Amino acid sequence: MINLQINTTQNVNLDYTIVSIGERILAFLIDGFILYLYFTLVSLIGTALGYVFEDAWTQFGLQSLILLPALFYSLIMHSLFNGRTVGKMLMKMRVVRYDGSPVHWSNYLVRWMLRLVDIWIFFGSIGVLTILFSDRRQRLGDSAAGTVVISTKNRTKVSHTILEDVEEAYQPTFTNVTILSDKDVRLIKDTYRIAKQSTDHKTMKVLRDKVESILATNSELYDVQYLDTVLKDYSFYTQQL
Repeated sequence: MINLQINTTQNVNLDYTIVSIGERILAFLIDGFILYLYFTLVSLIGTALGYVFEDAWTQFGLQSLILLPALFYSLIMHSLFNGRTVGKMLMKMRVVRYDGSPVHWSNYLVRWMLRLVDIWIFFGSIGVLTILFSDRRQRLGDSAAGTVVISTKNRTKVSHTILEDVEEAYQPTFTNVTILSDKDVRLIKDTYRIAKQSTDHKTMKVLRDKVESILATNSELYDVQYLDTVLKDYSFYTQQL
């Protein structure tokens, strides 16, 4: 098991597990099966086109147009779904930058272009060998793009206790919570927890007013709901690499 520590833009250290080559191959096979189904569908559509268009070049052109999404499948999926294809989603893994910065579409483009060398020209041998002999289990495309593939199954707890557990599907409410510092959030969380445990509504109200003045919000949420949402929103944005 290879672990990777990433320092986020919020100065929080996150520990991740880099996926094994077996998991990557399985995710690749799942994506391959999806593409196989797509090619089968395109073949059926091509047969149907034969009944509509008699010209063979017209049929070929239309089939080629329909096949284009499959050729760019990896690039499109990674760009739209935050570093994941269907195979990676099912295997609970994701592509991230190993320096902690957000992954840009150009990084995905570099990975996609080098699949030609890593996977297709040499039948996957280059990709397998570079993953096996790389400290971060990177294929050539990963090395060139500065990315790694991490597991999101059981993410190691964040070393800072200021963060809350949030699901990947969580939808944040306050987008400007990142103006808070780690020190601010730690103080908010500690005060919030103590006030909540002792049912100190006065302290809760004062804390809520202070946070709301900093964030310049005007929420209709109750004090407890508001502060809980702020903490979760901060955790959500902090954990987005």
